[in-house]
Amino acid sequence: MGLPQAAIVGRPNVGKSSLFNWLAGRRIAIVDPTPGVTRDRLATPVQAGNRYFELVDTGGMGIEDADKLTRDVERQIDYAIDRASVILFVVDGRSGLVPLDLTAAERLRGVGKPVLLVANKCDHPALDQQLAEFYKLGFGDILPVSAQQSRGRTVLLERIVANLPTEVSEEPADDREPLKIAIVGRRNTGKSTFINALAQEERTIVSEVEGTTRDSVDVAFERDGRTIIAIDTAGVRYRGSVKSDVDFYSLSRAERSIRRADVVLHFFDASKKASMVDKQLAGYILDNYKPAVFVVNKWDLAKGKAFTGEYGEYLRRVFPSLEHVPIAFLTAKDGKNVQKVINLAQNLHKQAIKRAATADLNRVVQQAVKDQSPPMRKNRVPKVYYVTQVATDPPTVVVFTNGPDLFDKTYQRYLLKTLRDRFPFCDVPIKLYLRPKQRDEDLSIEDRLAKKAATRIKKSRPRKEKQKQVGGLWEDV
Repeated sequence: MGLPQAAIVGRPNVGKSSLFNWLAGRRIAIVDPTPGVTRDRLATPVQAGNRYFELVDTGGMGIEDADKLTRDVERQIDYAIDRASVILFVVDGRSGLVPLDLTAAERLRGVGKPVLLVANKCDHPALDQQLAEFYKLGFGDILPVSAQQSRGRTVLLERIVANLPTEVSEEPADDREPLKIAIVGRRNTGKSTFINALAQEERTIVSEVEGTTRDSVDVAFERDGRTIIAIDTAGVRYRGSVKSDVDFYSLSRAERSIRRADVVLHFFDASKKASMVDKQLAGYILDNYKPAVFVVNKWDLAKGKAFTGEYGEYLRRVFPSLEHVPIAFLTAKDGKNVQKVINLAQNLHKQAIKRAATADLNRVVQQAVKDQSPPMRKNRVPKVYYVTQVATDPPTVVVFTNGPDLFDKTYQRYLLKTLRDRFPFCDVPIKLYLRPKQRDEDLSIEDRLAKKAATRIKKSRPRKEKQKQVGGLWEDV
């Protein structure tokens, strides 16, 4: 399904960002000896043989951030660990074991995922003999590598791939597993009322008092033979207004519900404008590439005051980055349009697991480049060599080019719009990665075929007439 992730974690200054850039094959993360330079999670696809995975860089564990962002950095690390299929626990093989390594190891115990202990900065084999003390961490074999000297890359990639989930060659049926739908929104938007309407019984407390629901409540029900799990989350307050532990953990669990959901229903109160909380939630949904529906509840209160088209245009203006998200209007307390929202959520999940043929992707993208050429940057003409889809849920597309930095954000949005218009995932987020051209021997069989197909498409275009001077006259050749 989704592209599996390998998260790089460890204390500050062990070379996590250098390792990230080295495995990615290009400079993406900032490398600096100053602790705390990396704060956010950085991600990029990496190919090892016939497998793709997403490599994730994180900030240093246990550092006190100078700008008082320690809690935010730690939360990003938790997210990376939670989503990862395999964890690269990086230590410094040159400086040896330090107390912060023990603290990080304690944090990783019990995560229930493969943890590879990677000793970086082992520039030559003589340093490998000094790694015995790292066995105290309890993660088995130690992999000595050197990002600076490019030592041990092949072995490390092989170990990562060996610990990735088994690749599913066939597109899975969308009814094998329960469909998980997270219902999120700010306080008192009718989320619990919606849950009760789905379950056709009172499963959660409904009250006019804001903040009645304080935890994430899973409610299972069946529709047309399909098991659906609706996750009723606590109403979210603006992060700056979180005053109590209850509010903090409600927010944390609501975010976790979004991460584990297949589809997210973002609830709005029709009688109120979108708030900063709604923008915060929408941004979180966008960052996690989750299929979503904007659900405008309590539409009966807006009768005679607004029309669906007007409110829809308003939401498009407020959330321009989520223009692909469909909008639904309902009155949960009367059960009006409740089933239609569930049908829409099921349709979005089907879109998210669709896979486009490689030849079709190359044909469509090459035609898009021909119709609207990317502008020249740095005195270079941007070129697209070939395209392939490497994962689903969300659809993940890798475009191999002569330079990823040559394609600006505007042109990337143009390519995304083209993919949505021409392929059966028009209402779901698409991960688009631009990668530099690779040598043929580094490519999988499917990617080699894709490259050949892209070359044939280019050669099939009518060439512009060329001229040469013959005897003082210009003739076409």
